[in-house]
Amino acid sequence: MKTDQLIDMLSTNLEPVKGSGQVRKAFAMALVIGGAASFCLMLATVGMRTAASGGFHPAFLVLKLLFMLVLIAVGTALLAQLIRPGQDGRRLYKVVFLPVLFVGLIGVVTLAFQPSSAAWGRMIMGTQWATCVLCIPLFATIPFAALIWALRKGAPTNLTRTGAIAGLVAGALGAAAYAFHCPDDSLPFIAVWYRAMVTLCAWIGARLGPWLLRW
Repeated sequence: MKTDQLIDMLSTNLEPVKGSGQVRKAFAMALVIGGAASFCLMLATVGMRTAASGGFHPAFLVLKLLFMLVLIAVGTALLAQLIRPGQDGRRLYKVVFLPVLFVGLIGVVTLAFQPSSAAWGRMIMGTQWATCVLCIPLFATIPFAALIWALRKGAPTNLTRTGAIAGLVAGALGAAAYAFHCPDDSLPFIAVWYRAMVTLCAWIGARLGPWLLRW
């Protein structure tokens, strides 16, 4: 076969690669749909925190949401890099650990300043730690599926890292939804259980990434 014939054959029926604008639009849609689905799933299962269960403590709700929103923002920025071929997002990848470490440090400091160590168990375990363990991964499932759908429209090459960050963002969205129900208001509880569940979602994403994102 001549070179010209080979080029003509390879160039037949080629489809244009989706532009970055289309990929960003799909990515933004995945975040919105995933976040809304998490919130609706929270309402349909455990429901909003009510006055009968102690009412909202705005400061702790803000702290929970702020922690999750920082993770979502950093994770989203990293996914925007990883979705392009050849990008590993190494520098930004390290930034993801900063809010996680900071919240852990705040939890330890809070316990250190607690005059009675007998209260540590109550502050760490709360009243509904098991609900937290079940709900955050559950609420993260739809955001994770939506993010995988959006990421498949790009061309990530580091599939393990991309899957891990997708899991982290999905876990943070699930935790943000759960925060509107969570009756446990203590920094150690947030530092232990919210961090643990988001980390678990990231680990699951890392395991599923190479399988779901391969192309």
